[in-house]
Amino acid sequence: MRWLLPLLAFGTAPAHADRIKDLGAFQGLRANQLTGYGVVVGLAGTGDDSLDYATQGVKGVVSRFGLTLPPGVNPSLKNAAAVLITAELPPFAKPGQRLDITVSALGKAKSLRGGTLILVPLRGADNEIYAMAQGSLAVGGLGVDAADGSKLTVNVPTAGRIPGGALVEHPVDTGFASAAALQFNLSDADLTTAQRVADVINQRLGGRRAHAIDAVSVTIDAPPGAELRAGLMAQIENIEVKPAEAPARVTVNARTGTVVINGAVRISPAAVTHGKLTVRVDENPQVVQPAPFSNGQTATQQQSDITVEETRNPMFRFAPGASLSDIVAAVNRIGASPADLVAILEALKQAGAMKAELIVL
Repeated sequence: MRWLLPLLAFGTAPAHADRIKDLGAFQGLRANQLTGYGVVVGLAGTGDDSLDYATQGVKGVVSRFGLTLPPGVNPSLKNAAAVLITAELPPFAKPGQRLDITVSALGKAKSLRGGTLILVPLRGADNEIYAMAQGSLAVGGLGVDAADGSKLTVNVPTAGRIPGGALVEHPVDTGFASAAALQFNLSDADLTTAQRVADVINQRLGGRRAHAIDAVSVTIDAPPGAELRAGLMAQIENIEVKPAEAPARVTVNARTGTVVINGAVRISPAAVTHGKLTVRVDENPQVVQPAPFSNGQTATQQQSDITVEETRNPMFRFAPGASLSDIVAAVNRIGASPADLVAILEALKQAGAMKAELIVL
């Protein structure tokens, strides 16, 4: 349990001032997801072979150049693969700017290593084309198949990236220049933090231009026009504000055994004892031989030894308003494991001695 103290100590850090830009974002200044369907060619026999939608994709590619495959002819596509392309269009992206894209195999392709993506449009949720993608893939994985059926795979060879592989063709209107007012949205809902953000903005700009309308949003009165609003937003996002202390929370990751308690957790007066009961059964079968010249048969006689061991831990008491350091010291003193700690915290909450939200991941 020596690791527990430094792990939990993160929750004791005092609150400090953060820039407003680190607490959330202005409404409208968001990224947009783009997707596309295309074909990667130039693979060294690791493609989709004769998969139907890969064949259709290749037919669509060659048709752009005036080539038409005879009806009923399906080419063998060991050197090509059908893929899906994903990208993120940042706010204010302008035509001609480049985007990084991720290319992932859709079908039976074993590896995209060495492949080249053929020109493909990237569409948004409204089905409009916002970028065009093409280029050579950078694949970090490697897959090798031997003639005897053995395989070697390193990382994921069926996905890769093309840095700067897409060109923006159509910008997205953010609407911040024509909106009635600017709206800032917090990443984490908190009424106190929202009010503090509005207060510091009013102190910096003067008057009552900022208003906290709920636990997430702060509206700011701003003059119309992109240039004036961009300058105002740049000034606001660098103002420092002291966020409210987070609600008392205990987070438990049941898969890894990680337990994190933040500094807002307090314990009411409570006495706790925790012990373990271990039952051990040892089977020692004995071979029994018959007497000489008798008609008996050799047999096995079962012999079981049962032992019970109970670990006795002394009861410890939490004083009124016990802090994080008190909890850590008490748990370390009895040598509780992460699973034991979770059981103790759950029991404290059920007993009403711990006023905190218990989150199990």
